[in-house]
Amino acid sequence: MGKALIIMGLVLLIIGGILMLGGKIGLGKLPGDIFIKRGNFTFFFPIVSSIIISLILTILFNLFRK
Repeated sequence: MGKALIIMGLVLLIIGGILMLGGKIGLGKLPGDIFIKRGNFTFFFPIVSSIIISLILTILFNLFRK
């Protein structure tokens, strides 16, 4: 149980770092991300950013599994 908590903490730390650095390199504002602003309503869905993060995490998890 302790090892699982440590691993989950490290994964959250890595994800937090990616999110912090992602804003600086433009992640979240890529072409293809849906952003609608009308009056006092704002809708934001980062579809392309989500796909890129998913690909990166899939590659990392596959590298560390072996």
